[in-house]
Amino acid sequence: MSITLYALDGCPWCEKVHDALDDDGIDYETIWVEGLHSERDEVARVSNQRAVPVLVDEDHGVTMAESANILEYIDRTLA
Repeated sequence: MSITLYALDGCPWCEKVHDALDDDGIDYETIWVEGLHSERDEVARVSNQRAVPVLVDEDHGVTMAESANILEYIDRTLA
């Protein structure tokens, strides 16, 4: 499984996603992003926006933002 999470250290929404992935025992890689939106070029390349969290599931061809959507996806698809 190839899951990547783009996250910002100290972001409560990112932490919720981290916790959900960890609780469900899902293997994933975290890419820590810069605090300034203007410096989040990698996030913009994969998701066309600069907000985090962003989850990329290469196996299912899914890239998504918004923690509530990501949490639902984890629960319905990955868990």
